[in-house]
Amino acid sequence: MTHNGMSSGEDSLVDATRSRSNCGVGVVMDLDGDGGSRIVDESLQVLENMEHRGTTGAEEATGDGAGIMLRIPHEFFSAVVDADLPSTGNYAVGTLFFPCDDEARHRLKLLVEDALVEEGLEVRTWRSVPTDNSRLGDTAIESEPHVEQVFIVPRDESTDTGLTADEFDRRLYVARRVVENRVDTKQPPGYEQCYIVSLDRKTVIYKGLLKASQLATYYPDLTDERMRSVFAMVHARFSTNTLGAWHLAHPFRTMVHNGEFNTIRGNINWMRSRETDLAHDAFGDDIEKIKPIIDDPDQSDTASLDNVLELLLEGGRSLPHALRMLIPEAWRGDETAIDEKRQEFYEYHASLIEPWDGPALVVGTDGERVGAVLDRNGLRPCRYDLLSDDTLVMASEVGVLPYDESEIVERGRLQPGQCFVADPTEGRIVPDADVFDEITDEQYGTWVADEQVQLDDQTQADTEPQASNTIRAKQAMFGYTYDVRVYPQSISIVSRRSREIGCVDRCNRRTNVSRRDG
Repeated sequence: MTHNGMSSGEDSLVDATRSRSNCGVGVVMDLDGDGGSRIVDESLQVLENMEHRGTTGAEEATGDGAGIMLRIPHEFFSAVVDADLPSTGNYAVGTLFFPCDDEARHRLKLLVEDALVEEGLEVRTWRSVPTDNSRLGDTAIESEPHVEQVFIVPRDESTDTGLTADEFDRRLYVARRVVENRVDTKQPPGYEQCYIVSLDRKTVIYKGLLKASQLATYYPDLTDERMRSVFAMVHARFSTNTLGAWHLAHPFRTMVHNGEFNTIRGNINWMRSRETDLAHDAFGDDIEKIKPIIDDPDQSDTASLDNVLELLLEGGRSLPHALRMLIPEAWRGDETAIDEKRQEFYEYHASLIEPWDGPALVVGTDGERVGAVLDRNGLRPCRYDLLSDDTLVMASEVGVLPYDESEIVERGRLQPGQCFVADPTEGRIVPDADVFDEITDEQYGTWVADEQVQLDDQTQADTEPQASNTIRAKQAMFGYTYDVRVYPQSISIVSRRSREIGCVDRCNRRTNVSRRDG
C-alpha cells in the first residue's frame, strides 16, 4: 500500500491533510522468457490491487481508464481467427476503436484497408473483439466504441527477399500515421471515434474507459487460458491534465506513465519546430508521412511523449537510449556526480531534444525488453521484486501481488534519475552501469568538442545592443513565455498585434502577457 502525503510536523513542507493521487503502473515479466497465461492473470491481479489509486469518477461504475499491453498471443489468435496466420513476428495485429454505427464503421474500415495497401501491407482478416459492457456506467457506455482487431502481413511476403523485421516495423508505423492523417483530413462520418490503439508485430493492447476491476470482464479474451505472454504492462489511470476517454486510457503504444510533465507545452512546440529537420535514410521520403510527430497537441502529456518515444525507437535507437534522451538524470553543475562518458552523452543529446521534465515514472517497451526511468527528483515511486522463479514484479507500490517474503531474491526501488531495464533474452535485470555501457560512446565527446557552437564565441563584447520598439522584442528580451506564472499583483498587457507577437490565444485571438510586480 502507498500513503499519499507525509507525516505532519512543524518542519514539514507538505500539508498532510491534502490528498495526493496518481496513476497505478505495474509490470509482470518472466525473466526466463517462457511466459504463460499466469503472467497475464497476475498482471490483471496487480491492476485490480491498484484500484485504490483513484480511477473512478462521480459515477461509481465508470472508470477513468485501465489497460494492458502484452506480447502477441500467437496460440490464442491462431485458434480464434478465421484465417491462416504466419509464424510469430511475421504478421502484425492492430486494435482499433470504431463507431458503433455499421455504415460509418464499414467506410472507415475501407479507408484503413486502402491506406494499408498503399503502404505495401495486406489485411489478412478482421476480428470483432468480444466485449461485455454489462458492468459499465452510463458515461462509459455513451462513448463506448466498437472494438476490432486487424491482422496484417506484408504484401510482398512471398518474394525471395522479403522484408526484414525493421522494415516491417517501419511500414506499420508509416501506415498508421497515414491512416490517422487521412481520417483527420477527410473526416468521414464517425471519424471522432476512429482510433488506432495499437498496430504492431510484437505487442497488442486492450484498454478503455474502465475501472481496473472491469478490464478482464469487459474483454473476455484476457481470461482465456491461451492468452500467454512473456510480460504484461498494466495501468490504472487517474486523470491529471485531461478528462478520461476511451482512447486516452493507458497503455499507449510504447509506454505507461505515472505523473505529469510540467514542460509539456514547450516539449510539444520544440518538437514541432524540429520536424522540418527530420531525416532518415531508411524512411526516405516517407518521413513526411509521419508528420506531425505529436499528432494532437491537445491530447494527454503521456500520449505526446509516446509519440516521441515511438519515433526514436523506429528511428533505430534502443529503448534505454531513447528513455535517457527524453528523461535525463541530473547531470549539470556537478562534474563529480557522473562519469565523463555520461556527461558527454547528455551534453550531445541536449542539443537534439529538450528533457521532458516533471514528477514522472515512465515504463516503456520495445516489444522485447521493458525499461523504466524515474524523474531526476524521484517524485514518483517505482519498486520491484525479483522472485525465486525469475518472475519480476514492478509497480508504483509494493504489495500488488500476494507472495511470501521468502520468495524474494532481490528487492529494490528506482532512485532519482535512475534507469531500469529488464531483459528476458539475457534473463536478468540489467544494472544501470551496464545500460550506459551499451549507449555511451567516445564519439559523443568528439562531436561535442568539434561541432558544438558556444554563444560567447559568436558575440563581440563591444557590440552595443540594438534598440527596438516592438513589443515582441521586449518580451523576448525579458524572457516572457507561456510558462510565466500569473500572480494576483500582475499587470496584464493586451496586444493588438497578436500575430506579430506570435502568442495567439485560440479562444479570443489575442495575447495576454504578464509580468510579476516588483
